[in-house]
Amino acid sequence: MKKYLLLTALLLSATCNLNAQDIIDNEEEEVEVAPEDEVTVTDQDGNEEVIDFPEAMTFELDSLMNLYMSKTYLSYDSDCQTASESPAYTKEELMERLKRLPTMMDMPYNDVVHKFIDRYAGRLRHSVSYMLGASNFYLPIFEEALEAYGLPLELKYLPIIESALNPKAVSRVGATGLWQFMLVTGKQYGLEVNTLVDERRDPVKASYAAAHYLSDLYKIFGDWSLVIASYNCGPGNINKAIHRAGGQKDYWQIYPYLPRETRGYVPAFIAANYIMTYYSAHNICAMTTRLPEKTDTVVVNRNIHLTQIADVLGIDINVLRTLNPEYRRDIVPGTTKPSAIKMALADVTRFIDNQDSIFNYNASSLLSRRDEVYVNDDIPTFSSSKKGRKGRTTASRRTRSKTSGGRSVTVRRGETLSQIARRNGTTVAKLRKLNGIRGSNIQAGKKLKVK
Repeated sequence: MKKYLLLTALLLSATCNLNAQDIIDNEEEEVEVAPEDEVTVTDQDGNEEVIDFPEAMTFELDSLMNLYMSKTYLSYDSDCQTASESPAYTKEELMERLKRLPTMMDMPYNDVVHKFIDRYAGRLRHSVSYMLGASNFYLPIFEEALEAYGLPLELKYLPIIESALNPKAVSRVGATGLWQFMLVTGKQYGLEVNTLVDERRDPVKASYAAAHYLSDLYKIFGDWSLVIASYNCGPGNINKAIHRAGGQKDYWQIYPYLPRETRGYVPAFIAANYIMTYYSAHNICAMTTRLPEKTDTVVVNRNIHLTQIADVLGIDINVLRTLNPEYRRDIVPGTTKPSAIKMALADVTRFIDNQDSIFNYNASSLLSRRDEVYVNDDIPTFSSSKKGRKGRTTASRRTRSKTSGGRSVTVRRGETLSQIARRNGTTVAKLRKLNGIRGSNIQAGKKLKVK
């Protein structure tokens, strides 16, 4: 989602327009036929309204299940099978459940919210099963960051609608990671992004940056629904909607003046809180989770490639990539600044014991940047002009033949014959003979033959 930093009194606007192919499961024939990235709702006057789904509500389930963490640590529960359809509940039943959510944020019911609950409980029910399993990896991180800034813990479900808990998610407009930071916003909230490193992909660092950003937005709007909407489309768009609504600062009052996707963003957030709490009432089973091994970090002060670590220690490189998603090209730029590498606890000790071998392993091919290069200072022996090139080349060959491949250097100010001789692997006597010099005086700027 596209987000922009709020700088004190200056509110930057952003646009939100995200789309992707929707998740299609084996219940497709039971769902209303509609465009896969939007939903149509009807207001009290019978007017139809089209709302865009947040991009994460259109992700393919297969793409989520192909993630290394999913393949390695998630599995379907053999004792609980997600049913093919969800029971239907009345408006009153959904309202009662929303009222019981342990939140300080406003979680009201309306037809738009109902549509988004139906989406999660219907077409996305298998994705919800995945997110329930993956939440065991990520929700503790989100909660810790939110708690550090004193924010409502229900905000932990914001990445549900931002990225569907896919740490590798990249939107059509370049928003990246679980919290979908745009480049500018990420950098302004302390996330390093360059050719080798993208900390927007680091679950811990991005979570703290997101909590900081949400805290700043609340200082401006003082209303969590407006904060959520602003996170989606930028504070500038929220201010414009407030102005068009005659100064109203209630999300549901400025609703008609918001971008299409933002009109669905807060309802999606409410629906995400609902479905992650009442999933079992909709016959959805959480995927079972095997937590990864405990990890620790080592800090390196030299450049190192993840392949060097993987090959020497016999670790699957996909494990290292999953634990260190911020390193975009598998290179840890320790020379730039001390850089941390996460590994399984047992592997940290092995790394320390074998670090010399690791740093030296295939370093010339994996880390191929040159420290110094020498410029070819040979005098060109050809002319760029087509005319006369043949004659010039022939003449050059004759000259080279007479002088054994003759090469010349320019005398530098204060330089002596002995210095020139040493620098070019020859003797003063040969220099005198080649250049017809009788004494020791040479003129700066003059060309001397050295071969």
